Amino acid sequence: MDATAAGPRVGFLRYSYTLGVAAMEGRGFYYPVDLDIAPNGRLYVLGRSHEGDTRGVQVCMTDHDGGYHGVFGSIGEADGQFTWASAIVIDGEGLVYVSDEYLNRISIFDESGRFLRKWGVPGAGEGELDGPSGMALDADQHLWVVDHRNARLQRFTRGGHYLSGFGAGGVGDGQMKLPWGVTASPGGDLYVADWGNDRVLRFTPDGEYVRSYGGSGSEDGQLLRPSSVAVDGAGCVYVADWGNNRVQVFDPEGGFVCAVMGEATLSPWARDYLNTNVEEKEARDRSDLEPDVRSLGVDAREEPYHVEKRFWAPVSVKLDGGRRLLVTDRNRHRIQVYELTASAADASAG
Repeated sequence: MDATAAGPRVGFLRYSYTLGVAAMEGRGFYYPVDLDIAPNGRLYVLGRSHEGDTRGVQVCMTDHDGGYHGVFGSIGEADGQFTWASAIVIDGEGLVYVSDEYLNRISIFDESGRFLRKWGVPGAGEGELDGPSGMALDADQHLWVVDHRNARLQRFTRGGHYLSGFGAGGVGDGQMKLPWGVTASPGGDLYVADWGNDRVLRFTPDGEYVRSYGGSGSEDGQLLRPSSVAVDGAGCVYVADWGNNRVQVFDPEGGFVCAVMGEATLSPWARDYLNTNVEEKEARDRSDLEPDVRSLGVDAREEPYHVEKRFWAPVSVKLDGGRRLLVTDRNRHRIQVYELTASAADASAG
């Protein structure tokens, strides 16, 4: 079982800054679904686009300062291309792994985006895949893959050799329904975003069920279609509560800590765009970016669709080594960055 006493308990979140801008190619993101942080600190943001619009299928390389380091990948089925890209993870050597739930394969690139190889066989047998989605590397640099439609986790070498797996479809303790995201905690346990059951499940590396977090609903501590999970050194659990347009934090025992709805400001790329498109900047300056949705007759649950700073389909959460949480804000084509703090007072001080 996890050791959760390694480091002070934190849990609360304070908004810091935003990265990215909507763009179908080049510098920017278009319906991003995941990101990961390379050993050198560079951020790799995976753009999936959406059904009916194939623009923006790429990996965009940036950093915390808003630097632009190029893109790679495109729509298609050839080597180095993606059809339904679903997750990205980077190993200790800087190699980049991208899962594709349509092509049932994992593609591997070097740190510059040069295609190296691929692996994956469709099916339901050991080592086969049906809709690979979330991925995580454990302390041994083995790759855990969420086998979405087979409702299980499978562990591979980085070269694609099958090592082990566990899981079963259903709604009972330890069973999964269309699982999506996964993370390997510092203590070694695996946490799975059990999308179809509105919860996060925790397992030992051997597949022994430990506990669940959340449960169906929109109240504090409840989840609706969670898509991603991250765990810090103290055992606090950070969840992309995709269906409720928020990020929630739980303590190691599953108690609710806090929720954030999004506080985005303009990113450096967005400011550059507006500074060179004066008419759009003037129109934005005249707009009410934080309308009182109730006065408009809009249900409060739909606030994220009308208030620009709010999350709209937050799909991925990742912790970096600088005590920051990076949230992939899919439908607004950006990354919101939060600092981890020790108290609610510290979180509101920013």
